Amino acid sequence: MNILGLNYFFHDSSACLVVDGKIVVAIEEERLTREKHTAAFPQKAIERCLSIAGLSPKDIDAVAVSIKPSRNLAPKVIYGLVHARPFVAQDLITTIRRQLRFREWYRNTWPQNGPRVYFVPHHVAHAAGTFLVSPYENAAIISLDGSGEWSTSFVGQGNGSVVTCFSESFFPNSLGYFYEAATRFCGFGANDEGKTMGLAPFGDPEVFGKTVDQMATVDSNGTIRIDLSHVKHQLMEGKTFGHPRKGKDFQSNHKNVAAAFQRVLEERALDLCAVVRQKTKSRYLVVAGGVALNSVMNGRILREAGFDDIYIMPAAGDNGTAIGAAFHVYNTVLQQPRIFVHDDPFLGTSYSDEYIEKLISEHKLNAKRHDDISSVAARMLADGKILGWFQGRMEIGPRALGNRSILANPTLPYMKDKINAEVKHREAFRPFAPSVPVESKDKYFDIIVESSFMLKVCPVKPQMRGLLPAITHVDGSARLHTVSKAINPIFYDLLERFGAQTGTPVLLNTSFNVQGEPIIESPEDAIRCLYSTGLDALAMGSFLITKNQPTETELKNE
Repeated sequence: MNILGLNYFFHDSSACLVVDGKIVVAIEEERLTREKHTAAFPQKAIERCLSIAGLSPKDIDAVAVSIKPSRNLAPKVIYGLVHARPFVAQDLITTIRRQLRFREWYRNTWPQNGPRVYFVPHHVAHAAGTFLVSPYENAAIISLDGSGEWSTSFVGQGNGSVVTCFSESFFPNSLGYFYEAATRFCGFGANDEGKTMGLAPFGDPEVFGKTVDQMATVDSNGTIRIDLSHVKHQLMEGKTFGHPRKGKDFQSNHKNVAAAFQRVLEERALDLCAVVRQKTKSRYLVVAGGVALNSVMNGRILREAGFDDIYIMPAAGDNGTAIGAAFHVYNTVLQQPRIFVHDDPFLGTSYSDEYIEKLISEHKLNAKRHDDISSVAARMLADGKILGWFQGRMEIGPRALGNRSILANPTLPYMKDKINAEVKHREAFRPFAPSVPVESKDKYFDIIVESSFMLKVCPVKPQMRGLLPAITHVDGSARLHTVSKAINPIFYDLLERFGAQTGTPVLLNTSFNVQGEPIIESPEDAIRCLYSTGLDALAMGSFLITKNQPTETELKNE
């Protein structure tokens, strides 16, 4: 049974292949087109998925699409007419165009006797799809995003292959759009909510706390209500919060808005957790949807909501709905047994040493092949170099998890500012994440569970904050990434070797890209990034590529 999963009606278009109940490959279209958060039809991603899996279109048994376009159509149209909202008409036009694009692709791919198409409701793809690849047989479920087919949340329970929805909320009552309004007020763009999360610790949540707290509520059924007197359609209105940010500088009101909205988002998420925990009595929680990328919120849920652990898939946003739709079809619609746990995020393309060597030769790059690239890289990182790290299959999702990463020494106080300014070219306040072998996490971080996908923020232990200044945020926290030897042996080995060099097996890990671009996909992307940023070197496959003549450290290892 070969199921092709697709997300293309929303941002972060993606495709995946589920073969006999297991993910074989999953790729985001942006990695191949280099257009970040693209909503384009994932033509290149589909072609790459088929190529990696060694399949052709005739081998596909079903297509699962993470939207049901007709769902909630009537209330959407009525809302647009009653409130005279032109964006509703525009949304409907966009939906029709995307349906036509899908039909065109389908007819061209299968002129006759094509596979059956299943249109899966968006939040079912988020919520049920995430539960079905989680390690839990029974779990409470919360899905939160901007909106999908007018629905903005899903509160329910998963048991085996059956998912029950207790309540939904509908536009404009959306915690996703509530937080996006603060993001735009702070001068950031669409899909920049992570910047608001990073800015929040610099503000005082009490300044606007009471006002913002009254703007979003959750009732005993888990239904969300938003007070639209201040927030309308992802925009802040009125003079309560002062002037929105227009230039580069952040004023106190921008920081205070970020702080207040972040705290209220966390509180409302905890309210939802209380509802779903009381209804399900489950020990575990699945969190899905774009809001699940708010790792500070996830950290509070983990610490305060009363669950033993929480599971968030690495592509928790719309990119992951291709996976969710495919598993919903396989496990729930077709009633096939669950046999897969999504604990390995490395589902994309890999490139051989032979491919990399040919590229190096063609471009006459300064490079040397090493039998033990981890040892060489660890020594350079210990010396304060900033490295691009390109190994194995590409990650799925927005976090670099050790295969397409920029790495540095987190014990150096200047390293955060240096990477933000010279490599990433982004705002100085933005924090960086630490990666650590899972066995060493308790020494440095206050967390009792794993954080394999870098989606849980936890406190850095007070006695370790001075040791790890480049990854410790202003509030003493860090977005932790725990690394398992079984899942990523080469990155685990690098951490161990860096620890042997420095006494601290923790690396600063950020995505291999510059601001405004997707994470790199290919060796060509990696080389371009090396020569257009302040990276010192690139460890790609077995090769170390440097910009200039070999360094003293490199010569010692020849």
